[in-house]
Amino acid sequence: MVSIIELLTQFSSWVPTNWWYLIDIVVVMFIFYKLLKFLVRRMVIRFGRAPFFRYITRTTGAQETIEEIVVATTLLSDSHRGAIMAVERDVGLRGYIESGIRLDAALTYDLLVTIFQSGSPLHDGAVIIREGRLAAAACFLPLTVNPGLGRDLGTRHRAAIGLTEENDAIAVIVSEETGQVSLALEGRIERDLSADKLRARLKTLVLTRRESPSRKSSWRVNEL
Repeated sequence: MVSIIELLTQFSSWVPTNWWYLIDIVVVMFIFYKLLKFLVRRMVIRFGRAPFFRYITRTTGAQETIEEIVVATTLLSDSHRGAIMAVERDVGLRGYIESGIRLDAALTYDLLVTIFQSGSPLHDGAVIIREGRLAAAACFLPLTVNPGLGRDLGTRHRAAIGLTEENDAIAVIVSEETGQVSLALEGRIERDLSADKLRARLKTLVLTRRESPSRKSSWRVNEL
């Protein structure tokens, strides 16, 4: 019993003496934690703004966008669902975006497939992809007036060619009649592309065309 009383007495004498030391330690540790958190946050922000990091991020995003387009195109081709997907590059497509219904949605293959279902209110017209996002759907595109094109080309193909005659966009087309996949660029059309060929062409046109990290992205840069 005596030993317990002695311990309690010693503890009671220790608490007033050392309590402020404990408070000081806790305060210093808290300040250090907040300072460290602030410094780490600044480092992350500065690293994220670095040109090389932005380049890697954009490249990864472009690869994901290409894959979503290829998967959607394959599914639409298998089910003979007509579609036009226009990919904005250096020249802005704002005028065409405003002709349709703005979405600004995350680009996924299932969203693309849903849009081009025959019962969808958005299936008529083209979708426009900007900076890896689905900018708009049901967009009107200009029809080409090139007299040298074959009569077997339908409205979708002529609209895709017409768009790419006016700017540097890429247009991917799925034929409703044949399920054939085509790609339009600079007023020309490449037909009957397999999934692998389409993927390779998009990578060539987008990824290998990229400029240095400190310069602009080849998905879209200047909004006209």
